[in-house]
Amino acid sequence: MHIVLYKPDIPQNTAAIIRLGACLNLKIHLIEPCGFNLNDSRFKRVVMDYLGLCEIIRHKNFDSFLKKYKKSRIVLMTTKAKKIYHKFKFKKNDLLVFGRESAGVPKELHQLLKNKVMIPMNKKTRSLNVAMSVAIVVAEALRQNNLMK
Repeated sequence: MHIVLYKPDIPQNTAAIIRLGACLNLKIHLIEPCGFNLNDSRFKRVVMDYLGLCEIIRHKNFDSFLKKYKKSRIVLMTTKAKKIYHKFKFKKNDLLVFGRESAGVPKELHQLLKNKVMIPMNKKTRSLNVAMSVAIVVAEALRQNNLMK
């Protein structure tokens, strides 16, 4: 299972997702530019010693990521989707894309990616914390594929 973070801009969230990746044996893709440096003290405080326990793949931009994974199924997690995550059939090698905390993903990506999934929320709210969203969706994807160990 792959987690793709599109231009992440909050170091603590990215660090928490990397820890989750280390614990659940997930590959983490970072689409650059990131809004922080991986030497940021806020990042290091949360990631602790898990950085070396998780495979992290960095991509210069989304185009280079797409070129490398053009034959893979890419699933965009977005509040603008119609399909609910627990009704979507995840595959074990899916690349799950999560947008920036501050802005999501650009319109072009919404138009480009056909698989879009959402977490239903209270209508009075805008979005969940990205690390929480990753944990919710990954738990369901792993459960569906019998990858919970």
